[in-house]
Amino acid sequence: MTARTSASFRRLSAALGWTRASFVLLGGTLAVLLLTVALWWPLVVEYFSTYDASRSIFLQLDWLLLAVFGAMFLLIMADAKLERDALVILVGTMGGLVIESWGTQTQLWTYYTQQRPPLWIIPAWPVASLAIDRLFRFLRRLTERMPERPFRVAYWLILPLFYALMLAYVWPTLDKSLTQLALIAVGLLIVSPVEERATVLTFLSGAGLGYFLELWGTTRACWTYYALETPPLFAVLAHGMAAVAFWRVGRYLVRVSRRLTVRAPKLSLLRE
Repeated sequence: MTARTSASFRRLSAALGWTRASFVLLGGTLAVLLLTVALWWPLVVEYFSTYDASRSIFLQLDWLLLAVFGAMFLLIMADAKLERDALVILVGTMGGLVIESWGTQTQLWTYYTQQRPPLWIIPAWPVASLAIDRLFRFLRRLTERMPERPFRVAYWLILPLFYALMLAYVWPTLDKSLTQLALIAVGLLIVSPVEERATVLTFLSGAGLGYFLELWGTTRACWTYYALETPPLFAVLAHGMAAVAFWRVGRYLVRVSRRLTVRAPKLSLLRE
């Protein structure tokens, strides 16, 4: 790499908010995805078995998948901070496992492999969580001069409406304990508002990314909802609610970390 090229790359990295941590994070993400591919290689072989050599490869590429993951990779590299992002990854992974367990065990949605839940889908959750975090930070900067009142109004419009939609959509599984716990958890989150602006922006960020994730997954029959929508509105908005839940759990862990730091500084590494 020439000196001119190196200087141009540094300017581009600075403009995009890339740091050394960005490349560490990208490398770690790619390593996890490659490990996922290696562990579930038969699924990869099955996916590429549909390739038709008589047709142009450009007509057979999954452009939506490439666009979604390309956008997420660019997002997670912006303003990366390993200590902060480690918390997002942890909560996203654990939260994704809980949500996938609920949905597949109650058969609100099923994967084409019929696993309940499939472990190969779990790494997508922390990647999406990091991308949502970056979208939230962008929207927060974009709206920082707006007053609080519109967000307070939006909070009490959007979240109760989502709860009503959730109740209607999961009604066939209302007798399942996991659905009951999910409804209780979401209800408690809604009636105990914390920073309405941040909550609304997090919800919108999660739902925005969730639309494209659900569009890809349902139109490719990777997963299927019981009502067969591609995708259902509930699933799209549920990504927003999941993002809010993950954010609230992260805040709680940070508070616990700070208390532990006061008592024993070496016990805690979590920072906002």
